[in-house]
Amino acid sequence: MNNKKLSGFTLIELLVVIAIIGMIVTIVTVSLLSARDKARDAKRKFELAQIGRFLSAGSCYLPNTGPGDYDLVSLKEELKLKYPEYTNFLQQLPLDPKIGTETESFYHYLVTEDSQKCALYANLEDVNESVTLPNLTTPTPGGGTGVIESSTTGWNGTNKYFQVSN
Repeated sequence: MNNKKLSGFTLIELLVVIAIIGMIVTIVTVSLLSARDKARDAKRKFELAQIGRFLSAGSCYLPNTGPGDYDLVSLKEELKLKYPEYTNFLQQLPLDPKIGTETESFYHYLVTEDSQKCALYANLEDVNESVTLPNLTTPTPGGGTGVIESSTTGWNGTNKYFQVSN
């Protein structure tokens, strides 16, 4: 009889190692998704600040159809006609980095009838974003610049919005 002991891993040991690797992969994936959401939110904030300076320089831009809430894409051609010197700038109109398309940017412009108050806003992805405008529950012309917590969920799946306003 040969009493030579075989070396190697048991089935239980292999299953434990596979389970541990699975948990590590899950943790890393979740943290990377969160980082990606935060990166897209940072891009939204930057782009809104840039275009917000243009739309609210002096008094706010009042579209031909009057006061209201507009997607930026719907204003693109009108802005190019009124401000031909900014045609190149308007050609590369910013779009929401997750769901923006050539027909809908998901960046919204809100203006009052007297064109004295306006806001540019977008829905954020990071549900943990700190609220900096606690007195507002919806994007509001003249409400300041910062993060709002709304009672309704937006197009990016959260109730957090960032607005740039005079």
